Order: sequence, then structure tokens, then C-alpha cells
Amino acid sequence: MDTYDAADSDEHPMLGRLIKLGLFLLVQGIAVMLVAFVTLLVSFTPGWSATSEQTSLLQPGDARSGTLLLKEDGAYTEAIRLGIDVDVTVSGPTLRARVTQVFRNPTKDWVEATYVYPLPTGGAVDTLKMVVGGRVIVGDIKERQQARVIYEEARRAGQKAALTEQERPNIFTNSVANIGPGETVLVQIEYQEPVHQSGNEYSLRLPLVVGPRYNPAPIVQSVDFRKDGSGWGATTSDPVPDRDRISPPVAEPAKNAPVNPTSITVRLKAGFALGEVKSHHHNVRIESPDNATRVVTLADGAVPADRDFELTWKPIAEKAPSVGLFREHVGDADYLLAFVTPPTAEQATQKPLPREVVFVIDNSGSMGGTSIVQAKASLTYALGRLQPSDRFNVIRFDDTMDVLFPTSVPADAAHVGEATPFVSALQARGGTEMVPAMRAALTDKLGDTNMVRQVVFLTDGAIGNEQQLFETITAMRGRSRVFMVGIGSAPNTYLMTRAAELGRGAFTHIGSVEQVEERMRGLFAKLENPAVTGLSAKFSAAKADVTPAIIPDVYRDEPLVLAARLDKLAGSLEIKGRVGDRPWSVTLPLQNAAEGKGLSKLWAQRKIGDAEVARTMRELTPEEADKAILALALDHQIVTRLTSLVAVDKTPSRPEGEPLKLSELPINLPAGWDFEKVFGERPQLPAQLRERHADARDPRAARRPTPAAPDAIRLPKTATSAELKMIAGLILIVLALILFVFNRRQPLLTDVA
Repeated sequence: MDTYDAADSDEHPMLGRLIKLGLFLLVQGIAVMLVAFVTLLVSFTPGWSATSEQTSLLQPGDARSGTLLLKEDGAYTEAIRLGIDVDVTVSGPTLRARVTQVFRNPTKDWVEATYVYPLPTGGAVDTLKMVVGGRVIVGDIKERQQARVIYEEARRAGQKAALTEQERPNIFTNSVANIGPGETVLVQIEYQEPVHQSGNEYSLRLPLVVGPRYNPAPIVQSVDFRKDGSGWGATTSDPVPDRDRISPPVAEPAKNAPVNPTSITVRLKAGFALGEVKSHHHNVRIESPDNATRVVTLADGAVPADRDFELTWKPIAEKAPSVGLFREHVGDADYLLAFVTPPTAEQATQKPLPREVVFVIDNSGSMGGTSIVQAKASLTYALGRLQPSDRFNVIRFDDTMDVLFPTSVPADAAHVGEATPFVSALQARGGTEMVPAMRAALTDKLGDTNMVRQVVFLTDGAIGNEQQLFETITAMRGRSRVFMVGIGSAPNTYLMTRAAELGRGAFTHIGSVEQVEERMRGLFAKLENPAVTGLSAKFSAAKADVTPAIIPDVYRDEPLVLAARLDKLAGSLEIKGRVGDRPWSVTLPLQNAAEGKGLSKLWAQRKIGDAEVARTMRELTPEEADKAILALALDHQIVTRLTSLVAVDKTPSRPEGEPLKLSELPINLPAGWDFEKVFGERPQLPAQLRERHADARDPRAARRPTPAAPDAIRLPKTATSAELKMIAGLILIVLALILFVFNRRQPLLTDVA
């Protein structure tokens, strides 16, 4: 058979033209199809960065109870297992916690395991131990990059190694290299934390799961790189540059048994006779060796790590001590920790000022399940507590936002009656664009200095771009005070506490519907009573480095907590302030201070927090803040974003040539969350979209809450326009095929004719 080459077109002119035309149309059709394919592909860009990790986890329920199967190259393999033991000792005003993570490798491979987990925001992590067989390897604090280099070198050399890194003040990652087939490796970390006090109640909170974070997409901007405008390029600004490090895979509850079983023991030595001791979210067994000591364990044995553990205790007397002073001598310095609760302002003669209260409620996908129920119940309760002299507004947000009224309105029956059904109709869906909602809440349209302006922000805080929110509060807070209300079983307490600190407000946590009335009543006691203002601290004889450097206002039932580094333990501490319209002061002799534990590390941790706040408020440059943080971390041997703990077993264990597989251990979905609300969204009808984005000129339309969406096709991401992009992509593909076939056949028919 003869073959044809394009070079022979002179001998066969018609055939050559047909082939050239066919090639042109083929290229044209392929180009259109590629554009369509790219458009279709872009429609699946993740909104929640954790979503893309799910495909290997969301398999049919063919795993045994307590195990997880991972799919790799079409085959199922059993995942590495993790067990957690938390042992806490409370000694008066502080606690020491030991968290042991047990990594068991049931596979036939050598494995490197990484696990993302939460710790309390105020905890100072200072100890890492790795237990291999009968050997205990103690970790060292190093600068973060240096620790990572040491770990990577050990990993490549086949040595067992453990690395503890801070991603956020409340999110940490443990990496363990070279776990052999059938082996068990224990990684143990320890941290120090102050006990929390509110009025007559003391408490501790152990976060057990990192809730999936909403991470806004990177912003791509066109940039002119040449003066004459002839050269263009693109620059990307990512609000969450470490999104991959704070987004561990999440096991879908419907298809996987709960993972990461956790046992908890709390040895409570309060330092006073104990009354009620209560666990709010777990069944516990409480033993009483004496009237000032309790031993608390989980009554049901190990439980899945899917919600915070909260323990509260009260003294047997009617009122808790109003003053606590503790000391510790370390090196050549003395460290002091002071708890002082000012008296209430009930005796003050100053008449309370009227208030403007702006309520902000998060109705994004992560609030699905019980969280949105708690949030709506809390806001409904708050609306009922408003006084006729108050003004208020309501803002709801997911990846869109609605402001109920154009400006704050009187809290009369008519306006509250309009707000209540608006709140009741809210449903959880979409992404969590928190910054625009905070901007709207802090925009002071009234500017009435005769009113106290308060922002009450209800959210689970499940975002990765916390720093953007902090910068917004710093830039726009003006005369507003920001009160954060954490909702759900595993709120982002780092965001809550730092936002309240920057906003000169307070933080309240509501972990269940049963807590709504009690916790909201406590919040309104703060909102309705004047704060203790103008606080200052002065030492009579000692030179002191006090934290916080600028003492914030404190609210009803809140203690003022000061930490100080002293050159000598002599003289007294005098604290002054104003309670309502009256001056107040207290003097504390330092020789009366009781012995405390871990106070030096708590002082250093709070100083590091001060440096981070000063950086956000631009009182320190990033370089100055980093220098201060690094010096404190190395001096006091604690983990920060600039330092890590690393432990290396000097004996190689992985045979040379044996491959090492990476296993990212999954976490549970926080209790009460709705998996589909977080990792999938039901599209809305065009009419509903028009209603949500109602014309601003029609205030009644803008205030209408979005109706519930009917059951429909479920897409795998939130906060994207996937529906429109997918339809456009399919249309382009069909048009490309029609155009290709039609244009290929028409010239043939014409030439034949």
C-alpha cells in the first residue's frame, strides 16, 4: 500500500487541501476542548483545603471496628493506629499535662507518621520524649529550621526520630520517622498552663480535635513588571500560606469507625476545700482522697478524640478567694503569678450608659449540626435581654453576608420581633468569610459617644486566616469592644481569645445547648456592667518585668492575671483601677506568696503572646518581634512558631534500601458537626441566589433570611461557583465536538459536489 506525505501535495492538490483543513480544524477543536476541560477542572478547586485529602479516606465501611483502610494504587491497606493518653495534675493556680501518643504500625511497611492535634492556647510546651522498646530519648529545643534539618537527616539515615512543631498557638504537629512493621512508638509531650477562673468557678479545657478550617483561596493579581507597560505577570498573595499543615485528613463518620481513642486522668489538687466538680461533655468517675483533692477519669474508658474535655470545680465556701499570689525561684530570678478579682460595681452610683450591640452570627457549613442550633438559641436569648434604651443590629455570614438593618435600630418590640424570625430561619451552608463580617460589625455608623458600643461575635472560629481577622480588629476597633462567643464541641480558642484581647472584650464558650442560658447570662453580666478600667501595677521594692505590659480592662467576675519576673522577692505589689465611677486599689505583700510550679514558663509564654500582639498592632516590626520570641523560647525551652522539639534515636533501625511511606493520620470530625455541611454544599435555585444578594436599595429584601435549599445534587466543595463553571464546561465540550464533526464533514461534501 502506498503511503502519503504532506510533501506530495503538489501531485494531489485537492487531497492536500483537505488534509491541511482537517488538521487545522482538529487543532482548533482540541484547543476548544482543552479550554472546556480546564474550565471544568477549575470548577473543582477546593474551598475547604481539607477536602482534597478525603478521597483516600471515604471508602465503603469494610474496615474493622477501630481501624481505617487507605486505598493506594487500587488496593486497600490498613492505616497506622493512634491511641492517646492525657494525664493532668492541677496544683492550685496551674496545671501540668502529659500527652502520650501511641503510634502502632500494623502494616508491613516502614512508616513515617504525622498527626495534627490541638493543645490549649495558653499552654507552654517544653518537653518531648520518644519511647522505643525500653529506650527513652529526650528531645531538645532547637530553632525550627534547625530542628527540621536534624529530623530529616535522621529520617533519611533510617533512625527513629520525633519532631514537635507549632502551626498555631493551639495547633501542633507530631512527626515520627521510621516506625517498623509491627512496631509501637510512644511520643510524649508535656506542657504547663494556668487554671482559668471566672467568679466562683475554676476550670480547665483539654482540646482533643482540630476542627476543619476554612481557608480563603489565594488572591492572584496582575502586575506590570515594566515601566512602559509592555510586560505583565501575576503575583499571588495567600492568606493561609501553611494551609496544608493545618488541614489534616478527616474521617467521614458515616463510613469510618471513630479513630484516635483517648483516655484522660485529672488529679485535681485545688488548694482549698472542694465543692462541685463537674465534667460538661464526658461521663466521668470522681474519687475523693480528701476534701481538697479529686481524681477524675473517664467513666466509659477510652473515647474518640472528637470534642473538648471541660472540667469545672468550685470551692465548698460560697465565694472563691478574691486574691491569689504564687512564686517560684528559677536561676537568678523570682517569678510571680497574681490572680486578683476586683469587687463588682453594684455599689457604683454611675448610671449605666445605653448600649449599641451588634450581633454577628456565623452560619457557614462548619456550623452545621448542633452548632447552629446553639448559636441561634444564644442569639435569640441575647435579643430578649436587650433594654429599650439599647440599639442593636444583626449580621449573618457564610461566604456571603447580610446586615439586617441599614444601621443599628432601637431595641423595641417591633425591631426585636423582626430580628427573631430572621435568626430562626438561618441555616448552615457555605464557606466562612469572617473578615468582611467583622469589618461590617466594627463600622461605626452612629458615632454616638454617649453609647457603649459592643460587638458580640458567635462562631466556631474554624478559619485558617486568623491573622487577617486580628489585623482587621486592630485597624477598625475604634471605640468598639469585641466579645467572642465560641460555639460547638471544638472551637478555635486561639482565635477567640486573641480577638477578644485585641478587641478589649472577653471570650465565652458554649459547648452544648444546655449551657446556652447559663453562659449567655454570664456574658450579659459583663455587657451590662461597667468594666474595671485604668488598671496599673506597681512593685514597691523589686524591679519587675510584668506581663501584660499594658493591663487590659477586666469584666464582672473576671480576675486580673499578672505574671512578673523579679530581681528579688521583696516589698509589695499594689494594683489600682476604677470600678464603675469609684477608685479601687489592693496591696499584696510578696512574702505572703505561696509556692507555685512552672511560673517561669508561664511568664515566658505570656511575654511571647505580648510580642505577637505588638507585632499585629505594629508596635514592633516583624524582625523585632521574632527576635524577642526566639530569645524567650530558647531561654525557657518552650515550643513556639520559631522553635521546635526534636528527639533522635542514634541507632539506625530501618534497613538500608527499605522504602519509607508517609502516613498522615486522620482526625475525627468534631462531635455535632455535619460532614456534608463542611465538605459539600447543596446548590441553591437562581431565585434564592437573587434573594440572598438582594438589591441594597430594597432594605426589606436585604433583610430577608435565605430559605432552606431543597434536596439536590451535592457538590464536593463549599464557597465555589462550581455549578456555573461545570455547566459552562460541559456546554463548551459539546459545542467543540459538534463544531469539529460539522467542519470536518462540510468541506468534503462541498468538494465532492
